[in-house]
Amino acid sequence: MLQYDVIITGGGMVGASLACALSGQGLRIALIEAIESETRSEAGYDDRAIALSYGTRRIFDGLQLWNSLTSAATPIHRIHVSDRGHFGMVRMDRADEGLPAIGYVVPARAIGQVLADAIKGIEGLDIFCPATVTEVKHTAAAVEVDMSHEGLMTTLSGRLIVAADGADSPLRGQFGIGSVVSDYQQTAIVTNITPQLPHNNIAYERFTASGPLALLPMSEQRCAVVWTVASAQAEAVMALDESDFIAELQSRFGYRLGRLERVGRRQAWPLRLVRAKESVRERLALIGNAVHTLHPIAGQGFNLGARDVAVLAEVLVDALKAGEDPGSLAVLQRYADWQQRDHKNVTVFTDGLARMFSLPLPALGMARSAGMLAFDLLPPAKRLLTRLTMGRSGRTPRLARGLPL
Repeated sequence: MLQYDVIITGGGMVGASLACALSGQGLRIALIEAIESETRSEAGYDDRAIALSYGTRRIFDGLQLWNSLTSAATPIHRIHVSDRGHFGMVRMDRADEGLPAIGYVVPARAIGQVLADAIKGIEGLDIFCPATVTEVKHTAAAVEVDMSHEGLMTTLSGRLIVAADGADSPLRGQFGIGSVVSDYQQTAIVTNITPQLPHNNIAYERFTASGPLALLPMSEQRCAVVWTVASAQAEAVMALDESDFIAELQSRFGYRLGRLERVGRRQAWPLRLVRAKESVRERLALIGNAVHTLHPIAGQGFNLGARDVAVLAEVLVDALKAGEDPGSLAVLQRYADWQQRDHKNVTVFTDGLARMFSLPLPALGMARSAGMLAFDLLPPAKRLLTRLTMGRSGRTPRLARGLPL
């Protein structure tokens, strides 16, 4: 049986970030991932993009990884929010916060490659990939994980296991933790486009009758597109030829960027809100999509997961320095208590927006527009929203201040 201090299930961006955060602390760490990485594929027009808040950029600073991402990152200088067919709008500007950017748009491939390179150099980290967890047994003193790796059954033992294994987290199920799931009956169509006019580092969020539409600035004057449609219409939208797809997209977005001239490969993602009923148990902590899977509106999903990493890592490192057991419920409850408000605020914000702007009632549309206009004219309220979306509200962990643990 192999002995570890921390076992992380899920080697995606959140799980790998936690491994990086815990490096250099003298810990033995196991990282279990089911799917072999394809991060070394060449960059291309169809790169899927991730919107990183300024707070997440600071977390990558604290992990000493941001310098490796700067060449792939496109800064967001302004955000323009509008409601199709109505007059209201909200505008947010980096100058209001005195920062170089509100956020950044980075190809997921670039983030994955930087993290993959980083974890390979972590002393005391063993990576099991591809590997599948078959059974988890836990006692008051330890957790044991049976897994299939390279055709052999292997058992790991650890003081703490962390679930970073996605919205349908098998580990969450192994511990009997339930979840609340709401199907939005919406599907996100994700692609890239090239508009006629330069994006000028502006991110657009436009609400339409079928759901929100986001255009995010990317390199080479591309924009990443997240177009939310009713799930009943998704198959028809995916089946459109290129010219018809561009025409439909243009009709919903308008001509702020001129004509949309080129579109890339499309991907479709059904949308759900998933909330775990508990985020910790004795010997277990849930992070990222395993504890909260959000609507993509406002691009908060990975950013909230990155803050989970920053908070959990700080709690664990402080506990170790104090001679405490990092897997004890008393220690893990500090992480749960710290993140409870952040989870609630971001979930209520994204879920509320998704539902409010999906209602087609004409009178409600007028009320939304009036509210957006009033909000745009109230700097204190707008500042609170900006700080929430940037991950700068509430208690800030050391990594999110760009500081090492």
